[in-house]
Amino acid sequence: MTSSSTNATSKRIVLGVIGVLILAVLWFAFRPEKLFINKKVNEAHPAQAAGQLTPLLTGRFVGEIHKTSGRATVYQQADGSRVLRLTDFSTSNGPAVHVLLIDGTSIDPTKDFALAAVKNVDLGDLKGNQGDQDYMVPKGVDLKTFATVSIYCERFHANFGAAKLEEF
Repeated sequence: MTSSSTNATSKRIVLGVIGVLILAVLWFAFRPEKLFINKKVNEAHPAQAAGQLTPLLTGRFVGEIHKTSGRATVYQQADGSRVLRLTDFSTSNGPAVHVLLIDGTSIDPTKDFALAAVKNVDLGDLKGNQGDQDYMVPKGVDLKTFATVSIYCERFHANFGAAKLEEF
């Protein structure tokens, strides 16, 4: 083998490795398989016995770019804690999707927004893009201020859907 063919083979190998690394980084950043995979969750209602839950606020999801539907309801449990329940819920799947309570007075909560520009309370990662699921509302959160539920993709600053909470 000549020196020039060895150099050409080495360059191809290096370029191949770099190409594979770039593809791996892009896959991790965009998670394209999540466009085709749904994650269904069906959690039981937090308190099955009648009278242990008091509905406080409720709203229906709307989403323009990402079709989002279902209902968000905040319940107060017998011990005083509050839980946000998503029922008949469906949205797009994606990477780094969170359930937020946001102050919807400063923005249009149905549009995309930069999270840093909006007061919010992060209730955690979205458990599944379909089905009934519960999220604990931290003590001390003022639901008059944080009266909109947002399904928010952190990676792309995309609001998948929002539900304005109103008295039950």
